[in-house]
Amino acid sequence: MRRTVAALVAAPLLLVTACGGSDDEPAGNAGGGGGGEGAALEEVSVGVIPIVDVAPIYLGQQQGFFEDCGLDVTLETGQGGAAIVPAVVSGQSQFGFSNMTSLLLAASEGLPLQVVANGVASTGEQGADFGAVVAQPDSGITGAADLAGRTVAVNTLNNIGTTTVRESVRAAGGDPDSVQFVELPFPEMAAALEQGNVDAAWVVEPFVAVATDAGAQVVASNFVDTADDLTVATYFTSRQYAQENPEAVECFSDAMAQSLEYAQENPDAVREILGEYTQIDPAIAEAMTLPAWPAEINRDSVQTLSDLAVEDGLLDEAPDLDALLP
Repeated sequence: MRRTVAALVAAPLLLVTACGGSDDEPAGNAGGGGGGEGAALEEVSVGVIPIVDVAPIYLGQQQGFFEDCGLDVTLETGQGGAAIVPAVVSGQSQFGFSNMTSLLLAASEGLPLQVVANGVASTGEQGADFGAVVAQPDSGITGAADLAGRTVAVNTLNNIGTTTVRESVRAAGGDPDSVQFVELPFPEMAAALEQGNVDAAWVVEPFVAVATDAGAQVVASNFVDTADDLTVATYFTSRQYAQENPEAVECFSDAMAQSLEYAQENPDAVREILGEYTQIDPAIAEAMTLPAWPAEINRDSVQTLSDLAVEDGLLDEAPDLDALLP
């Protein structure tokens, strides 16, 4: 039963989307947003990842928040920021979703990105967050300090997972430099734990629920340990698109604020819409911890992520947050 649930979660259903225009007529024309009775909607493409975090944008699309201010949104699924960031910079997509550490790294490399809306945040509750470090009960790991000298699986090396896990260890009095990180896709982590291939794993929902269903236990809430109400991910665009299409960007930002508020206030709607763009088993969807979806970006927490990225050697120097954040 546990392996069946894990297999269902491991294969996200790619959303089938309509074309955003012909090759001769790109989706992001420079006409700006600005709906109105009889006005044509501006077509925009948004790069997203088929995970729990982006449920608000699907709900906002369903509720008509984007159409109300003049946007026809097409959601294009990708595997992560490595594909979404270049698509936005090149104009293939007008907006994208990415974790903040990836955006900080991109900004430090001179990529012209601009955050336009909040994406997802930590619940701020120890032991009840949508991201966590899990380990087997017989591993000898009962808290973050015990991760020192152990192997910990993360989905991407040198990114938000490694930075926040290291901060958990540091805050607990352990040696963060002694943690050995191993890169594994989230769907493979529960099996790697069971087989003893890694000592612990950093996972996000629904994989927290999958791992605990398989017998693992939460040993650290790394997002909570890093900053109060950590802003984990945001929506962004390119500076060029923002300068040429200010009305469309304002529409997108306003509609996302509505979408985030709607998701925060309607957890049942969140769990229901997951079935439309993922293959998360309904039992897991019901059991998992949902993230927080505040409309406002927690700037102090982004500064913390930036400082930690410098401390951990991911960045030589912190990027200009005034240029990156709204």
